[in-house]
Amino acid sequence: MGTEIHTFTTLKEIGDYIADHLDQYRMLYEDYSQWLGSLLRSCEETHKSEEWYQNSVALQKSLPGAKKKASENTGKKKAKGKKNESSIWVQSGDVVLSSTEQGQAEVLFEAIEKIGDKIQALEKFKATVQQLERIGLGKNVNYIVYIEDDIPRKIVVHAKSGLPEEEAFKFAAEFSVSAFHSDFGSK
Repeated sequence: MGTEIHTFTTLKEIGDYIADHLDQYRMLYEDYSQWLGSLLRSCEETHKSEEWYQNSVALQKSLPGAKKKASENTGKKKAKGKKNESSIWVQSGDVVLSSTEQGQAEVLFEAIEKIGDKIQALEKFKATVQQLERIGLGKNVNYIVYIEDDIPRKIVVHAKSGLPEEEAFKFAAEFSVSAFHSDFGSK
């Protein structure tokens, strides 16, 4: 949480680190989604005719399948809800407070959306690490990873001490060209 720098000795270590964080965020996403579902079911009787409740139910149903659609709907819901927002949120210093189910639902939606964004960012970084593994960076290097808000943002590849840098960064890559036969002269 916050800003960190981790040093890894292999790309596999980075992959394991990412996999652990992905698992944690997926479990948290699922827990919050279930909490939101329970909240909306408990509010059904008392709030089913209110616009915020109907929007929340529609948005909650779209969460597992289409994250982009949910993000777009959340933005629309917030824009529509600006007038009501003043009635459910009270400013207290640098914090806003609410004591309503609508406030609780908004907080859960926001958390679920942010966690979903982190899951996507971690999956992209995981794919990048897999590409680096396929390239075959040298084995005598350390990977210094800059992590911001639990998302790796940059990697510095650093030769382990005592090795000349040109020896540490050898790429193991093969180049092959498929056979191409042209029969232009026989026409």
